[in-house]
Amino acid sequence: MNYWLMKSEPDVYGIEDLKRDRTTVWDGVRNYQARNFLRSMIPGDRVFFYHSNTTPLGIVGLMKVTEPNIDDPTQFDAKSKYYDPKATKESPRWQTVIVEFVETFSQIITLDKLRETFSPDDLWVVRQGNRLSVMPVPDEIAQKILKQARG
Repeated sequence: MNYWLMKSEPDVYGIEDLKRDRTTVWDGVRNYQARNFLRSMIPGDRVFFYHSNTTPLGIVGLMKVTEPNIDDPTQFDAKSKYYDPKATKESPRWQTVIVEFVETFSQIITLDKLRETFSPDDLWVVRQGNRLSVMPVPDEIAQKILKQARG
């Protein structure tokens, strides 16, 4: 099992939406490095849910990968803001995963707290200017985050 961190704006799709829906397709990722991380995921991988573009920023819960390496359906939908005219059903460009809700943390682990605890080499989300929406989290760092989250 691997650990990851994925960002979403809570006004677009937040942890409460996932809790309600139970599962979702993690669609709309349009960065090649983030896409490649999505392609690396396997069933059972754990993913920290990070609320971005809000106050406060931070990790709010945990989800798990249930179905890896599926074609992102939004790439084919001309009405979607994630539509990619170069993608075809025969030659898709964007893959993603289906994730399932695991838990909401009782307290948000804020970006400020993450910066106090981890170096940019330990946890990419604390790197200045990091804009990736999907990133790996080393196991030892994930265990420390889980310990913080569960008090």
